[in-house]
Amino acid sequence: MDIATVLGILVFLGLAVITIFLSEGWVGFKPFFNMEAFLMVMGGTFCATLVNYPLSQVVGLGRIVRKVLFSAPEDTPDIVATFVSLSQKAKKEGFLALQADVKSIQNDFLRRAIQLVIDGADQEFIRNMLETEIGFIRERHKVGQEIFNAMGTYAPAFGIIGTVLGMILMLSTIEDVTQVPRRMAVALASAYFGLGSGYLIFLPMGGKLRRRSEEELLVKEIIIRGVLLLQSGATPSVVEANLKAYLEPAKRGAIKTQTA
Repeated sequence: MDIATVLGILVFLGLAVITIFLSEGWVGFKPFFNMEAFLMVMGGTFCATLVNYPLSQVVGLGRIVRKVLFSAPEDTPDIVATFVSLSQKAKKEGFLALQADVKSIQNDFLRRAIQLVIDGADQEFIRNMLETEIGFIRERHKVGQEIFNAMGTYAPAFGIIGTVLGMILMLSTIEDVTQVPRRMAVALASAYFGLGSGYLIFLPMGGKLRRRSEEELLVKEIIIRGVLLLQSGATPSVVEANLKAYLEPAKRGAIKTQTA
C-alpha cells in the first residue's frame, strides 16, 4: 500500500477533527453531517464526470484508485541485475539458453521482451513492438490522470453551486428565522466538501497517478534498452554500465550487491 497517500489524507482529517473538537467539542461536528451538501458536491462531481467521459472510463476509476494505493514501484536495480545475468548466460550458452529463465521472470513486459530475443527478432522489430505498447500505456494513464484532474476541478465548482443553492433557499425562507441556520449550514458545508475533496483527494490523486505513470514508463524504457543491448550481444559490463545511467546514484550500489 502507498502509505504516503493514505497518511496524507488521514492526517488532514485528523487535524480537521482536532480543530473542530477543540473549538466546539462534539457538538461542533453536527453541521458537517449534512447529507444535502454531500450529495450536491459528490453527486454533481460524478455526474459532470459522466458528461465529460465515457461510462467505461468512469467505471474504471476503481481500478485506477487501486493502482494508486496498492501497486508497488518496480525494483529497477533488480531489473538491471536481471539483464546483466541474462547477458552473462547468453554469452556463454546462446539466446536459446535463456528460455528457462523467462518462465521465472515476474514482469510481463520484460518476459515478452526477452522472448522476442529468444525467437530471433531483429532490433528494429523489437523496438517497434515495445515502443508501440509503451505508447498505448501512456495514453491509458493519461486518461486516468485527466479524469482525476477534472474531478478536482468539478468538486470545488459544485461546492460553490451548493453554496449558492443554500443561500437561495435561505433567502427564500428568510421570514422563517428558524430555517436560516440550517440553510446556511448547507451553503457552507457544500463549499467545505467541494474544496476539501477537490484539493485533498482528486487533484493529488491525479498527481500521484502521473508520478506512478512516469515511474512505470521509466522501467519499461530501461527494459527496452536492456533488451536491445542483449540482442546486440553486448558484454555484461557494457549492459550494466548503460542501464545504470537510468538509475539514481543511491540505487546503483544495489546492483553491485545483487550481481556480485
